[in-house]
Amino acid sequence: MDSHTKNTTRDNTPRSGKTRRRALKATLIAGATIGLMTAGLSAASAHVDISPDSTAAGSYSLLTFSVGHGCNGSPTTKMTIDLPKELSDATPTVNPNWTISKTTEKLATPQKLANGSSVTERTSQIIYTAKTPLDAHQRDALALSLQLPDKVGETLYFPTLQTCETGETNWVEVAAAGQDPESLKAPAPLVTVTAAQAAPSTTTAAGAASGGGANVAGADTGNSDSASQAPGWIGLAAGVLGLGMGGVALARTRKPAAK
Repeated sequence: MDSHTKNTTRDNTPRSGKTRRRALKATLIAGATIGLMTAGLSAASAHVDISPDSTAAGSYSLLTFSVGHGCNGSPTTKMTIDLPKELSDATPTVNPNWTISKTTEKLATPQKLANGSSVTERTSQIIYTAKTPLDAHQRDALALSLQLPDKVGETLYFPTLQTCETGETNWVEVAAAGQDPESLKAPAPLVTVTAAQAAPSTTTAAGAASGGGANVAGADTGNSDSASQAPGWIGLAAGVLGLGMGGVALARTRKPAAK
């Protein structure tokens, strides 16, 4: 073996080892990326969540309850939603996949409504029964229309019993002060009442009429469910960043091999 051959061999051996290490690093980054993306997306859909179209005090709101999974792989047959005591009634939206019923209860003392009238009984539960069991790997949405209370900052909890062909999940847990609700195994769906929006000024109204108010209108719509979606989007963003880093590392491993 001549000196040229020996030198070539000595030069290529370290490069080959370095190339393998870079390839392994790129693979690990790609694997971590997939994990982050999966964790981020599952964080947004792991529980029975509520997406309100309005949280303003005293406003009428359409609350959409997402049902994204069954009970340990078993199909869902029924969803029983308890209304908080602050509400006297709710109007369920028709869903062709479910039959709907209500449970009412007598009040110990008459409850005065915002319009000045009084009621002696209230709707305590809205029950959705599946016409065909909802597959554990499929998603559906159940919507209720109701008027939110006038008290700003009040949190309304909607304990929900998810009944499946085998087993059930009772979404009733409430976070303690300072505790992250996402740390709970079965948190109760909730809505926090926010301040009512001020009436638009004459200047704002004029700007909206000419097209200048489009961004303002869009801003409120986007904020309605940002709290429940934030964990998923954070995980997704981290996953995309990691995927980009993996691609750069993989591209670098190919340059020495090409030479």
